[in-house]
This record gives sequence, C-alpha cells and structure tokens, in this order.
Amino acid sequence: MSPLGLLLPGLNKVLPLSAIGRPVLAQVQQLKDGFGLALTVLFMFGFIWGIVKIWSGANAISKGDPDGKAGIVAGVIIAAAASIMAALFAIFGLEDAVIRPRF
Repeated sequence: MSPLGLLLPGLNKVLPLSAIGRPVLAQVQQLKDGFGLALTVLFMFGFIWGIVKIWSGANAISKGDPDGKAGIVAGVIIAAAASIMAALFAIFGLEDAVIRPRF
C-alpha cells in the first residue's frame, strides 16, 4: 500500500463514472441557476434605484439645481447597466461567459 493510501484510506477505492460526473454537473447547473436568480434581484433593485435617481435629478432641475443633469445621466446608466453589459459582452464576443438572469 502506498504512503498516501495509508493517510487517506478511501483513496484506493474506485468510484463509478456516474458517481463522479453527473452530480457535479447537476451542482454546477444549480449554481448557475442561483446566480441567475441573484442577478435578477440585483437588476430589479438597480432598475428601481436608477428610476429614483432620474426622478430626483428631474426634481433638482425643476428647482434650478445645475447638478440635476448629472443625476439623470447617473440614473440612466444605473437603470440600463444590464443592457450596457450585455452589449459590451456581445461586442467583444464573450456571449458564452454570460449568465442569464431568470425572471
């Protein structure tokens, strides 16, 4: 018996391929689904926050504050962050690296 086998006795057992391959792939799919749900929540909060920023920027402009335009631009960027990132991934050819949000 090898020294490694003495330290880890379960290492000498041969596992069938189905015990190694399929559950791991199922766990990866569950992980991708979890990230998709998390992205959905993140995008929903970001969209609502962007709309609030746009609204507050418009309100600041109506009161004569010159910084309201920056608030509107920031709100548009925040609300459209998902679309902007999707466009950048498409431009650079990285569509396979994208995890789709699940709505």
